[in-house]
Amino acid sequence: MKSPPARQVAPPGTAILPDEDGLARTRIRFLTSESVEPDQVREAILASWWRSRHFRVPADRIDLPYLGEVNLDTPLIHSAKLVMQRLGDQLDGQPISMILADPTGTVLSQRTGDTDLHRHLERVELVPGFSYGEKFVGTNGIGTALEDDQPTHVFGHEHYAEHLENLACAGVPIHHPISGKMIGAVDLTCWRKDAGGLLIALARSTAEQIQQALLTHSNLRELILFQSYLQACRRTTGIVMAFNDDIVMMNDSARQLLNSADQSILLGHAAQALSEYRRNTATVTLSGGGKVKMHCRRVPGQHEDDVVGGVLSVKLIVSEAESSGVPVPMLPMFLPGLVGSAPSWLRCTHDVDAGYSRGEWLVLAGEPGTGKLSLAKGVHQRRNPTGRLHTLDAREAAEDSWVCDLRRDLIDDPVDTLVVQHLEALRGEPLKAFAGLLEEVRTAYGANAPWVAVTLAPEAETTPDLAEPLAFFPRTVTVPPLRRHIDDLTELVPFFLAKLSRGSRLSCSPTALHLLMRADWAGNTEQLYQVLKKVAQHRRLGAIQPADLPAEYQAIAKRPLKGLESIERDAIVRSLEEAHGNKPRAAQLLGISRATIYRKIHEYGIVTPDH
Repeated sequence: MKSPPARQVAPPGTAILPDEDGLARTRIRFLTSESVEPDQVREAILASWWRSRHFRVPADRIDLPYLGEVNLDTPLIHSAKLVMQRLGDQLDGQPISMILADPTGTVLSQRTGDTDLHRHLERVELVPGFSYGEKFVGTNGIGTALEDDQPTHVFGHEHYAEHLENLACAGVPIHHPISGKMIGAVDLTCWRKDAGGLLIALARSTAEQIQQALLTHSNLRELILFQSYLQACRRTTGIVMAFNDDIVMMNDSARQLLNSADQSILLGHAAQALSEYRRNTATVTLSGGGKVKMHCRRVPGQHEDDVVGGVLSVKLIVSEAESSGVPVPMLPMFLPGLVGSAPSWLRCTHDVDAGYSRGEWLVLAGEPGTGKLSLAKGVHQRRNPTGRLHTLDAREAAEDSWVCDLRRDLIDDPVDTLVVQHLEALRGEPLKAFAGLLEEVRTAYGANAPWVAVTLAPEAETTPDLAEPLAFFPRTVTVPPLRRHIDDLTELVPFFLAKLSRGSRLSCSPTALHLLMRADWAGNTEQLYQVLKKVAQHRRLGAIQPADLPAEYQAIAKRPLKGLESIERDAIVRSLEEAHGNKPRAAQLLGISRATIYRKIHEYGIVTPDH
């Protein structure tokens, strides 16, 4: 009897090359929206493909932004120069390109020892000044390594863009040896046919050498500031930041609870305190309206009058109104039943209102849950509060009564406003009937016809079958997804809570609101409402705290989690709640080591309770 084939095992630091033919077929299935089994492509690559689709990266071409001349006078460039030169000498004449990129994926330098490979990299714009961030070119060694913040190898058809499929690349993020901040990436790229399993190991070694070189360029002032920063982090689970003119360090709580605007506000206050050479405790208002108490202290250097930087500790505070459950005042509503003041949202509401006032039938396009139907209802309520509004769902068009109901609302007993939802679901005879009735109502009623709006998935507007009915709709208004006007959560959350609590005093604490604002909200406003509905079922008074939120909103995941990982994350969140934020105690409750729980908290982006 023959022995089974030996399992392929790679030495540490190497990568097993994939089955290119099978991978090519899998990639085509993914691009054509067919199902892809988890074992057909590596997990990290599949997650990157999904992100690439979310970013709407073109798979059939390279279309990158040119960001201009790169700044070559940076610590990263200076530290990497000798390392890359030494590696280049070792690889002289070999078809391998050495690439250095900044944290956004913008190529800073590229050195290639093979003329043909160099020409190809120029054709795909893998040259200084162009960004190879994942949102521009999809899955690739540079962008995916930066997105996942871990060493990444991408071979052949694992690339999202087809023009990269004859390449193999290995990218490794570079972290500042003192602050730990990701400051760039090193990437080695070669022809796919020349790729070997040790490519990632060589890239990893190069990144480590650059980080070591950065350390030798770091001065004593930075080391002193780093030591003070670590001491502050050990004393609290809250927000900690450290800074001077050249460097900013922040812990996970700062990155996850504060957006970039809030970080700038706090650093501005802290810089002023440092300039006045005093300890400073102040209450600061953040960009979203929440308040924090900030304590800033100077970090002295070796000499009496020397200041190497500052360390600030920040705590989110609950106002009296929030702690007592008094609803937070909201901005006036432009449309009844709708709140939000972000420019993209206001522009959308005004466009719909203007369309109604001109008598234009409108297409409301957007992702599920963005509020398309609510917008149509809000405009009708503002313009014709006593008029009749009916809605019909095209997903129910197969029912015998659907076309009859459509004729009744448009012709026989016309309503003032008709909204047809999910127009993309309309097929066959109901679709023909819809187009015919639109023609008939325009002919019969002219300017006095009912106002008609249809909701549509964003990708369905170019569907050939819908061309005839869509011809009656002169304009399309795209409703922005919640992630495009995330600041509106400061109004949406209290608005929804007032509806869900039926007048009782339920509010949201600043910490919980910050966590909600950091979620991606793939289901948009409807998903937010359902989350708050679930919270309101077990907390009916007072201010919602982070522990009241579902576990997935107490963590900011860096990548999509598998089923078992989600279960593990939820268990850690609950154990931290039981242990009142005490990580060693939570580890004991779970039966795992302290090192493991610290690693898992960082890996899953779990925001720990601040007690």
